[in-house]
Amino acid sequence: MSLSQSFSEKSFGELPGWDEDDHLAAFVAFRRSAFHVLARPYRSGALGVDFNAFAEAYAEARAVSFPDRSSLSNRPPLSNRYEARGFFERHFTPARIGAEDGGHGLVTGFYEPVVEASPVRTARFAVPLLSRPADLIDIDDANRPFGMDPYLAFARDTPNGPVEYFDRGEIERGALAGKGLEIAWLADKVDAFFIHVQGAARLNMTDGRLCRVTYAAKSGQRFTGPGKILSATGEIPLEKVTMQSIRAWFKAHPDRIDEILWRNRSYIFFREAAVDDAALGPIAAAKVPLTPGRSIAVDRLLHTFGTPFYIDAPSLTAFDQKPFRRLMIAQDTGSAITGPARGDLFTGSGDAAGEIAGVVRNAADFYALIPRSLFREADR
Repeated sequence: MSLSQSFSEKSFGELPGWDEDDHLAAFVAFRRSAFHVLARPYRSGALGVDFNAFAEAYAEARAVSFPDRSSLSNRPPLSNRYEARGFFERHFTPARIGAEDGGHGLVTGFYEPVVEASPVRTARFAVPLLSRPADLIDIDDANRPFGMDPYLAFARDTPNGPVEYFDRGEIERGALAGKGLEIAWLADKVDAFFIHVQGAARLNMTDGRLCRVTYAAKSGQRFTGPGKILSATGEIPLEKVTMQSIRAWFKAHPDRIDEILWRNRSYIFFREAAVDDAALGPIAAAKVPLTPGRSIAVDRLLHTFGTPFYIDAPSLTAFDQKPFRRLMIAQDTGSAITGPARGDLFTGSGDAAGEIAGVVRNAADFYALIPRSLFREADR
C-alpha cells in the first residue's frame, strides 16, 4: 500500500498555532488507542496510511507510566505538553489533505446527550430506545440479493432470503412492537431522535441508576437530516440550521414532527454499556472511550483509526472563545462523515457539550500526522 498523493508534506512550523496547543491532552487520547491495538489492530485506510507504521509510536506511548491525565504525581516521561509535543514531532510528519475539490475541509460537532429515562413504559415515558432485533443481519456482496441497494449494510432475514429492513416510520408505527427490544423509555420523541443522530447517550434512570446506551446497528437506509429537509422546504434558512434551531422548529410545530423525522428512513439500535469514567465519552468505532475536545470522527474507509489530525478552523470559537487549532485523534466515524477532509469533533457529554456541538459547522484545514517511515518510503 502506497501513500496517497493527496497528502502534501508540511513542517510543524507551518501548522498555525501548533506550539500553543495542549499536546499532552492529545497524547492521552492517542495512548488509549495504543493499548487497544494490542488486542485488535486497526484497518488501514484507502489513502495509504499503513497501520503497521504506527508500531514504534504506539510502543513508546504504552511505555509511559500514567493511566490518564489526572494521575501525574509520579512525573512520568511525558509530564507536560512540551514533552508531548516532542513525542509527536519525533514520530510523525504533518501533511495537509484538502477536500475533494482541493479546498478547505469541513468540521461539525457531536456529543453524548444526557437525558432522563424510565426502565418501563409509563404515561410520561412512552418513546423507546430499542436493542438490535434478532432478524437484523449484516449484508455485503457475499450475501446481497440481486437488485438490493448496494448501500445497505443491514437487512432483514426472512425464509425467502434477505430483504430491506423496516425503516424509521415503519418501526415507530409498530413494526417491532411486542419483541421485547426496549432498553429504556424516553419522554420526548425529538430527544430520542437526536440520540439516534449522536449514536450514544447517558440515561439518568428513574430508578436511580446511571447507564449508557451506544450504537449497536442500524436499519441500513440512508440518513436524511431534518436540517436539510427544513432548509429545502424554506422552513429554516440554510445558514441558520443548527441543532438548536431544529429543536426550536419542532417545539413550534409538534404536529409535524413525524412528517419530518420519518423522511429520515435510517433507524438506530442500541446496546447498554457501563459508565466507567464520567469524564470520558462512550466507546466508539475505534473501540476506545472518546475524549472530549480531542477525539474526531473521520471517514474510516479513507483514514486509519488512531491517526492524529491537526485541525485549523479559525472561524470556530465555540469551544473556548479562541480559534480552534487542536491536535485530535481519529477514534470514530459516521455515515455523514465522508471525504478526506471531513471531520466530526466530539465535544463531550451533557447540555453544555450539546450547545457547542449544535453550532459547529466550520471550514477547516486538515493536517494528518503521518508516521515518518511512510514518507521515507514514498521518497524512494
